[in-house]
Amino acid sequence: MANIPTPHINAPQGAFARTVLMPGDPLRAKFIADTYLQDAELVNNVRGVQGYTGNYKGKRVSVMASGMGMPSMGIYSYELFNCYNVENIIRIGTAGALTMKLQLRDVVAAMSSYTDSNYGSQFNFHGSLAPSCSYELLKAAMDAAERQGVNMQPGPIFSSDAFYKQWEYTTTPVLQKLGVLCVEMESYALYLNAAAAGKNALTLLTISDSLVTGEALSAEDRQNTFTRMMEIALEIA
Repeated sequence: MANIPTPHINAPQGAFARTVLMPGDPLRAKFIADTYLQDAELVNNVRGVQGYTGNYKGKRVSVMASGMGMPSMGIYSYELFNCYNVENIIRIGTAGALTMKLQLRDVVAAMSSYTDSNYGSQFNFHGSLAPSCSYELLKAAMDAAERQGVNMQPGPIFSSDAFYKQWEYTTTPVLQKLGVLCVEMESYALYLNAAAAGKNALTLLTISDSLVTGEALSAEDRQNTFTRMMEIALEIA
């Protein structure tokens, strides 16, 4: 186990709950702490990556931003799993729809993640890694969504290394034919780190834009209004 504080987290041991919700945006982490957590305490603010621990319906829960992209998610999820004894990380993020079956604000549960990233090469597996979520977290989330009346869509997603990818020149039609629901930038690294650490991970995504229709929501909407996935994640934390 690495020494703490780490290069990226200055919290003491025990500052994080067993389960950490991880939005990409530090302001979304603050929104969740302010809106849902009682007695929330700021436990990390290195580089403005805010982490909070508080209580939700009597449960101790933490929320901390991951930043954007797999390198950033790789750093924070590794340190939480391996240095701070966190058992579960639930990513709550945004995604671009790859199918007409998904509309803006729909919620997706990522069963597995495809990628074009080289992040998996560090694990020295000579093949194609296909990381999956924790079945226990997935089942709990699907049950919670049903109780809340949310028609959450489970399925494979695509984790991209590039945000401004020239999609018309890439494999989007192939992904669509394979039933990939949407694209984001972090889950592949999270799922591999969880597998390597023997821990649990799940990604819940809200559709913020569509690569099919061209529709998109505002930055303010992405930061403050995607409450359905937040409430599902909090229920299973």
